Amino acid sequence: MSYLDNILFAIVLGIGFGYFFINIKKIYRNVNLGIAVDRKDNPAARWKNMAMIALGQSKMVKRPIAGILHIVVYLGFVIINIELLEIIIDGLFGTHRIFAFLGTTYNVLIATFEILAGLVLIAVVIFWLRRNVIRLKRFMNREMVGYPKNDANYILYFEVVLMTLFLLMNASDLHLQNVPGGFSHFIKAGSFPISQFIEPIFNGMPNETVMLLTEVFWWLHIVGILIFMNYLYFSKHLHILLAFPNTYFANLDPQGEFDNLEAVTKEVKMMMDPNVDPFAAAPAPAEGEVPSKFGASDVQDLNWVQLLNAYTCTECGRCTSSCPASQTGKKLSPRKIMMDTRDRLEEVGRNIDKNKGLFIPDEKTLLNDYITAEELWACTSCNACVEECPVNISPLSIIMDMRRYLVMEQSAAPMPLNAMMTNIENNGAPWQYNQQDRLNWKDEN
Repeated sequence: MSYLDNILFAIVLGIGFGYFFINIKKIYRNVNLGIAVDRKDNPAARWKNMAMIALGQSKMVKRPIAGILHIVVYLGFVIINIELLEIIIDGLFGTHRIFAFLGTTYNVLIATFEILAGLVLIAVVIFWLRRNVIRLKRFMNREMVGYPKNDANYILYFEVVLMTLFLLMNASDLHLQNVPGGFSHFIKAGSFPISQFIEPIFNGMPNETVMLLTEVFWWLHIVGILIFMNYLYFSKHLHILLAFPNTYFANLDPQGEFDNLEAVTKEVKMMMDPNVDPFAAAPAPAEGEVPSKFGASDVQDLNWVQLLNAYTCTECGRCTSSCPASQTGKKLSPRKIMMDTRDRLEEVGRNIDKNKGLFIPDEKTLLNDYITAEELWACTSCNACVEECPVNISPLSIIMDMRRYLVMEQSAAPMPLNAMMTNIENNGAPWQYNQQDRLNWKDEN
């Protein structure tokens, strides 16, 4: 490569990583729109979660076919991109296979990259068939139309192109390495178990043409990686990056344990203590102070971990396929809950960008404009969605916070639930009978 090529490469690299970090800052800003919550407790358990679930893919293999194929693509993507370090150094300084001095170690690495590239191509083809030919039911839900459906295919096409360019780059490089007497600076380095079978397509071509093709493949490969990296912001495949913090900051409480609202707990304690002066215990709010809201009606009412969950969602549909409400034809889809939360959060983020850092009310909310009360009340709170999620996302926590808002702020619970709560208030039990009759059952025997 000439000095001009080196400078051009540095510019392309700077633009690619610069745009990537701009979008990462937007995600960080949007996530921090959520309510503060402390997730720094028990670091040992959190590191274990991240190692086992995000890195070790332990929850993916509960469905073995998809799990094993995903591990192949995941390992291929991560390990092959180790070569990105060599590509960057070669591109900036005009060297060729700068790590070739590692000898046998280098040959083993390149051979491993090639084998993984071949396995990734096989896995991607199978994934494409599952989505577009077999058409697995969990990929065909009503929310998986338009861009969400196409996004999954775009990523698969990206993977095919990147892996193919990687193998073509190596094959043309190998061809020039084998030129009798040597050709330019193409030193013999690397072991090529797959591209050695591709290399014959360059036989009969002038060496200069093959060298030009090598540079084209090299440029397309690195530019393709930069495009893919920046596409992640617009894609469900952000989980490639966010699965690690998401599993680390996941809720460690036992499943099914819900948090108590501090204001409500304090109120109940006051009611149970006859010596408490309610007026002294609850001072009037300061002038201009906005009273806290019960539950959540919009994304700013959720905590930051729930917003991180929304960005991390892989849209794999395991949550929805295991949801009993969804299986029985109810409107609820836990996957849609996460997708809607992310879409609303992005809309709020664009509002802030447009208005120079301030959110201007847009007469929209997550509740009603994105998620309906019918969806929320269809949930049985069984935790199946949380258990099935391969990256520890909790749609249930968002559902319950939005239910709280409906009940405590709008008194909009379904009629049977309102009747039950009225009975508890009046009779001390969910059933409609006088408190004096509560022990009559013992007289029946």
